[in-house]
Amino acid sequence: MPGLLYGGMGLAGKKKKSRKIKRYRKPLNLNIGMMIFVVIFIYVVVCVIMYFQTSHIVRYEVKEGSLATDTVYRGVALRDETVVYASTAGYVNYYAWDGSRVAQNDLVYIVDETGRLNEELESMHLGENSLSELELLEFRNEIANFVHSFEAAHYDSTYDFKYSLRNTVSKLANANILQSIEDLNAASGANIINRYYAPATGIVTYWNDGYESLTPQDVTEETFDETKYEKKWLTDNTLIAANDAVYKLSTNENWSVVIPVDPVRGAELQDEGYIKVRFLKNQYESWGAAKLLNNGDGNTYLQLTFTNSMVTFISDRFLDVELIVEDETGLKIPVSSIVQKEFFLIPEQFIIPGGNNGGDSIRKQTVLEDGTISSEALEVEVYYFDSENKEYYLDSSILDSGDTLYDADGEETYTVSKRATLTGVYNMNKGYADFKQITVLYENDEYAIVKPNTKYGLSVYDYIVLDAGTVRDDQFINQK
Repeated sequence: MPGLLYGGMGLAGKKKKSRKIKRYRKPLNLNIGMMIFVVIFIYVVVCVIMYFQTSHIVRYEVKEGSLATDTVYRGVALRDETVVYASTAGYVNYYAWDGSRVAQNDLVYIVDETGRLNEELESMHLGENSLSELELLEFRNEIANFVHSFEAAHYDSTYDFKYSLRNTVSKLANANILQSIEDLNAASGANIINRYYAPATGIVTYWNDGYESLTPQDVTEETFDETKYEKKWLTDNTLIAANDAVYKLSTNENWSVVIPVDPVRGAELQDEGYIKVRFLKNQYESWGAAKLLNNGDGNTYLQLTFTNSMVTFISDRFLDVELIVEDETGLKIPVSSIVQKEFFLIPEQFIIPGGNNGGDSIRKQTVLEDGTISSEALEVEVYYFDSENKEYYLDSSILDSGDTLYDADGEETYTVSKRATLTGVYNMNKGYADFKQITVLYENDEYAIVKPNTKYGLSVYDYIVLDAGTVRDDQFINQK
């Protein structure tokens, strides 16, 4: 029995020990295939990272094209305007149409000093009034012009339209009751109204804004601050005091629009003499004489003077105008491709034409190993020739400041020192970044128009580097 117990205990102990199971760790089996895969993976990751961190060279094909130099400006309209003031107080009634031409001594308005006019008219039977076809046409044109020219950015023009229509309606009504006023005077036995006539021939308008005496030389940046601008309409059937403004008279058909311009652009426009102008309000086009103004505020303005169409814009102080000048035509390239590069200037007599390959060459002074002075002929690439100063532009990579050059006869010498900068692009027709000089005729924010058919410049269908900042001189380029 003891033996059995001992044996049983031994078996139990063995069972306990057998429960401790250790996990077998499989050794990492590195083979050649796995190593190649890891290397390729790392290479791909590095290539992707380098791709996104490297500036890519993109080519651009040069083509003929043009850039429209039309520009929209907001200008202030200036005319010969005379404000007429009332000599007596009372209720004013207008008879001349707003924007109409009146002759000297034509009736413009009447003033009812007593206020009895409206009362008397209301008590009289004036009959039924109707508008003629001409009057209806005037209404239609006024509404159509407003709808066509309305812009949300200038919502205040809605109020101008409102007052203009109101005055038109009032003057139509006043014209129809003018005969009735004669009857009232006869019935009352007294003159209850005062009539006022135009002092000269001109265009009548019923608004003022304080800009009537403004001259082109007085225009400043503050003139265009429309947040401070206030236009006051002179409405019909209102009570006025003596010396109040009652209407305006414009007696000269000549008028002008003054716009703010960049000094350089303004000088170019003045050189044009006359500029074709499109008024955005109604798409009307006219020619204006251009004159550059340098006013007291330090800014530059362009005055465009017109000899017609003044009455068309008689109710406007600010106008949006588009200047229509000739389009610049030539080779069209992106502005991003343009670069500046420095060159040495070499006088004409030190450039020897007709090298071994048919190009130009120079004779450069050299010192031999034994210390004797000699010269060597070097073929050079000319990037530009200044015909006025008789100087060639040579790449600074083949010359150093202080080098001595000989003329063709070897009698005169020239020490290299003078430098200048050229504007150009990198041509990539030959598979490397080859600088080509250009003459920019006109440019905007995106494109430039380059003079075509120049000796050292570009030709149509050439390939250039789109972004000049992505290459360096003579860098080899893989064209795709």
